[in-house]
Amino acid sequence: MAVVAVQRSLLIVNPASRRGTRSLAEARRAFERANVSCVVQTTERAGHAEQLARDVEGEYDAVFVLGGDGTVMEVLRALQGTAMPLGIIPGGTGNLVARALGIPMGAGSAVRALVWGATAAIDLGMLPGGRVFAFAAGIGVDAAMIERTSGAAKRRFGVLAYVLTAARAALALDSFALRATVDGVEHRFQATSAMVVNFGTVLGGILRLGPGIRENDGMLDLCVFSPASTRDALRVGWRLLRQDFGTDPAMHYLRGRTLLLDTEVPRASQADGDLLPAGPLHVTVTPLAARLLVPSARR
Repeated sequence: MAVVAVQRSLLIVNPASRRGTRSLAEARRAFERANVSCVVQTTERAGHAEQLARDVEGEYDAVFVLGGDGTVMEVLRALQGTAMPLGIIPGGTGNLVARALGIPMGAGSAVRALVWGATAAIDLGMLPGGRVFAFAAGIGVDAAMIERTSGAAKRRFGVLAYVLTAARAALALDSFALRATVDGVEHRFQATSAMVVNFGTVLGGILRLGPGIRENDGMLDLCVFSPASTRDALRVGWRLLRQDFGTDPAMHYLRGRTLLLDTEVPRASQADGDLLPAGPLHVTVTPLAARLLVPSARR
């Protein structure tokens, strides 16, 4: 990691995100107090954040996003492979990447932590068509969580709404036949959840999905969970909370650069909170493709 000096910034705001509009004034005050110039651009439609982030190198020292994970992914797609760092000011419901990076959830605190922070290079997962993800993509419980959590619940309960929906989905034991091809080697499972993971921690480290998962090792980790009973599901949850990854018939881990997940009956999948059409999930890793601003304490 390298120490960063931000003096000129572009702030892309998604007003449709859970806290995008109401946190803007707080973020602006924090930039002003840090003596960082801040040009604000507001998104108007899906895909607009990616357009706003293109061709900014040379004009700014960093691009910031105030929005949810979907807006962050749009900007990462525009900036991948460039030297321009991205700072995430959490404004959505899950804020998975921000939490994994240890970024404060308050807009003002996030700005202060990042403009005097450091940069870190991370891998990205690449989907067909050029779509990227930074945290995880998957089939099963995580896709059901995204699909079944209502907008009203997200506005009222925030990330807790996702946690409750995920717990219900996990205990429902909705299993599926999975064929996972990792770097050309085929594996078969009866699973309730299959996640291609870049970051290993969830909710700021409360939960860890698997052993040795690193966001900057040029690899992606496949975590497959296959509980056959409620007792199995509770045991898996308890082991993840305790970060106990010893041998378990309901927990499976593989690592690779190219992964294809296919199910007998087509199922929806998700990538960093965005639902994808039903069908195979094909992912490749792009090593160290993104530069992110992180708090200096994470260096």
